[in-house]
Amino acid sequence: MDQGMVTQVRRFNRTVTQRVGALDDAFLSRDRPLGQARVLWEIGPEGSDVRALRARLDLDSGYLSRLLRSLESDGLVAVEPSGTDARVRTARLTREGQAERAELDRLSDDAATALLEPLSPRQRNRLVIAMAEVERLLVASAVQIAVCDPRHPDARRAVQAYMTELADRFEDGYDPARGISATDDEVSPPAGLFLLAGLHCEPVGCGVLKFHPDAPAHLKRMWVARDVRGLGLGRRLLAELEAHAAARGVRTIRLETHRALDEAISLYRTAGYREVPPFNDEPYAHHWFEKTIGA
Repeated sequence: MDQGMVTQVRRFNRTVTQRVGALDDAFLSRDRPLGQARVLWEIGPEGSDVRALRARLDLDSGYLSRLLRSLESDGLVAVEPSGTDARVRTARLTREGQAERAELDRLSDDAATALLEPLSPRQRNRLVIAMAEVERLLVASAVQIAVCDPRHPDARRAVQAYMTELADRFEDGYDPARGISATDDEVSPPAGLFLLAGLHCEPVGCGVLKFHPDAPAHLKRMWVARDVRGLGLGRRLLAELEAHAAARGVRTIRLETHRALDEAISLYRTAGYREVPPFNDEPYAHHWFEKTIGA
C-alpha cells in the first residue's frame, strides 16, 4: 500500500475524531462518552436485538455488554429476553432513555450546524458532498467477501434475494427450476465455489462458479443488494471469482444473462467479457459472454 495514502488516512482520522468530539469523555457535554451515546442512538425508539446491534456497530460482544450495563445503571436502557425467543436479548430505551436520545439528536444538529457555519456557502456544499463520498467509500471498504458454504443461512438469504429480484425484473417472472442448475453440490468444492459478500453480518452480494474438467467454468448467480450498488461491489465479486478460477487452473469463464439486467451486461463488457453465440439452452438468457483469464 502506498505510504502517502496511509499517512493521509491517519491524518484524516485524527482530524475527524477531534472535530466530532470523539476524544471527549463527555460527548456533546452530556455525562457519557461517544460510545455510550452512539449505542443509545442506535437502539432507536423501537428497540434492537442485541446481536443485530453488535453487528451494525462492529463491536466486540464484551465491550457492547459493558456499554449496555452502563446505560442500564443510568436508567436509560432495559435489556430483556425477546418476546418470541428467550435466547435472544432485546435492548429498549426507557422513558428517560428516549428523552436522552432526543436531547442527543438536538445537540448533534447543533454541533453539525456549528461545523458548517464558519464556512462559505460554496465551502459548505463542497464539505457535504465530500462527506457523502467518504461515507460511501467507507461503506465499500467495510464489505467483506469470502468463500461460503451454500447451505449457510446467509448464503440462502442471498440466493433468495437474487431470485426474488429476478422474478420482479423479468417480464415473465422467474422460476429457478426452469433454468440451468446451480445446486449446493455443484457450487461446493471441488465441483464449484460460492462467494458471499457481507456488510455488518448482513449478506449484500454473491456469485458462484461451476467447474468443469477440461472446459470453461460457468459463472452464475451474480447479485448485489440494491442498498450497496454503485460501490464497485459487483466488480470486486467478479474479480474475486476470476482469481479463484485462475487458481484452479481455469483459463476461460462463461456466463449468460437476461436482457433486463442492463447493469450486469455493462459490468461484464467493461470487465473484458466478449459476447459469443449461445453455448447453452438457458431459457432466461439473451446474452452469452466469455472471457479468457490467467496467463
